[in-house]
Amino acid sequence: MKRVFAAPLLALPLAAIALSAQQRAPEIESIRQADMKADLFFLASDRMAGRLTDTPQNAIAADWVASRFERLALVPVGDGGSYFHKYRLGVATLGSTNQLSAGSMPADWYPLRFSGSGTARGDVVFVGYGISSPARGYDDYSGVRQVDTRDGPSRREVAAPNAAIRGKIVIALDHEPGENDPNSLFDGVVTSQASNQMHKAMAAQAAGAAAILFVSDVHNHPQQAGDGQLRGFWGAAPQPPRFPSYMLGAWLEKITIPAAQVSPALVQKLLASAGIGRTLEDLGKASDTATGAQPLPLSGVQLEITTAVERKMIDDRSIVGLIEGSDPKLKDELVIVCGHYDHDGVNGENVLNGADDDGSGTVGVMEIAEAYALAAQKGQRPKRSVLFAAWNSEERGLLGAWAYTERPLRPLENTVAVLNMDMIGRNEEVPENGGNRFRGLDVQTAESNANAVNIIGTTRSESLKQVVEKANTSIGLTLRLRYDNNISQLMRRSDHWPFLNRGIPAVWVHTGLHPDYHTAADDADRINYPKMEKIARMVYQASWDLANQSGRPALNK
Repeated sequence: MKRVFAAPLLALPLAAIALSAQQRAPEIESIRQADMKADLFFLASDRMAGRLTDTPQNAIAADWVASRFERLALVPVGDGGSYFHKYRLGVATLGSTNQLSAGSMPADWYPLRFSGSGTARGDVVFVGYGISSPARGYDDYSGVRQVDTRDGPSRREVAAPNAAIRGKIVIALDHEPGENDPNSLFDGVVTSQASNQMHKAMAAQAAGAAAILFVSDVHNHPQQAGDGQLRGFWGAAPQPPRFPSYMLGAWLEKITIPAAQVSPALVQKLLASAGIGRTLEDLGKASDTATGAQPLPLSGVQLEITTAVERKMIDDRSIVGLIEGSDPKLKDELVIVCGHYDHDGVNGENVLNGADDDGSGTVGVMEIAEAYALAAQKGQRPKRSVLFAAWNSEERGLLGAWAYTERPLRPLENTVAVLNMDMIGRNEEVPENGGNRFRGLDVQTAESNANAVNIIGTTRSESLKQVVEKANTSIGLTLRLRYDNNISQLMRRSDHWPFLNRGIPAVWVHTGLHPDYHTAADDADRINYPKMEKIARMVYQASWDLANQSGRPALNK
């Protein structure tokens, strides 16, 4: 039984004094549910056709948000003095010549969409998970053990960084070490960005590899060990996808080496041919280390791979506008308030309007921007600058936010914090037997979450958590801090994630999943507007406090 002392009671009056001394954000009452409702009924209307990336309706939504920023007299800090942060997306189609030669062994494989085009031939090296993450002290390319004959009979082994990688074809496991370990240095049970295949390909290329082949980590996923798992990746599907698989152009353009997925059966045969006496399962288990695996040359094994993947680049854009800070020393620092304006388009006769996801966050950004603009008209400006952003292509992989971190408007080290609003208009509701879309979430009713909002990302920054909690004292929402290390993967499923991966304190304000999520029933008439007003006011207060406090939040050590 926990003991209770009387001493904390003496601190209550002091705490109350501290909270009352908080500067209430000016014009906070201008954030009104009626205004957000009117905006959302337009943005999430059938005529907007779900605001899918690279469609006329998506472009209309972008122009509409930009026009609102202009009317509010936000500073156009985008490209060419506009309200647009421009970038490119890439899509891929299969070229005519794609071959993998492994001697007489049959090769079950396919080139990946981000693969470079070209031919690589040479020796093969197994590189564990193929991850290079210096911030974690982890590197699968740190060196190989080679015999140093200078010491005669002792045959001392020494590290030779990358010596066995240059010009070789590397084989890397899918996923990451400790993927089921809540204490894993790779973001616990959340899939880390380091495990992304594009990032692994860039790491292999940086180490000098001529090509990279990925294989399933069958020690964790034994069901993927059989043959025939790779067929039909590029082939005609019974129902073609509604939209292409988009990739961030800035990443795609960095990858020049061939990249492919190969079957576990092929790798098992290569290991047997090398005569190392170890299976793919053995090597997978040995690769689950805290610092990285030693690259393992497969003696006598050579491959030749030719890939032809044709790339097409597509222009894309997010919307950005600025309230400039008043302090000469702090105005170059940014607080970012953001959401995303895209959604999933039309599926047959069903329009996926995305009222909650994320029309709600987009109109919240506009409403907060208006409060700042009204305050500025009366001479009340924050000390730091505040950037308002409506990201695009979030549903395609957080691509608008990732693009910003690749080419920020101001150096990322000048970004103090990010407050991301994505789905702020409903009550979390997890039904029984809800299926994989609710994986990892406890069954709960909408009524139990009538006043609740999830704040995701707080375990990365205690000081940012305290800012949000303080901002909520005058609002009275129930803050739930529960999904940062959860198999639902919510931690990585919205636009705060790219900023966390760049070392910037960031949180996702999120009222939670519900049965209408990503369905045609996510309509504006189902939004909890009084609650959305409270959330927008809380985010405004938190952003105002961040923009005016002397210090800045930090990531936890």
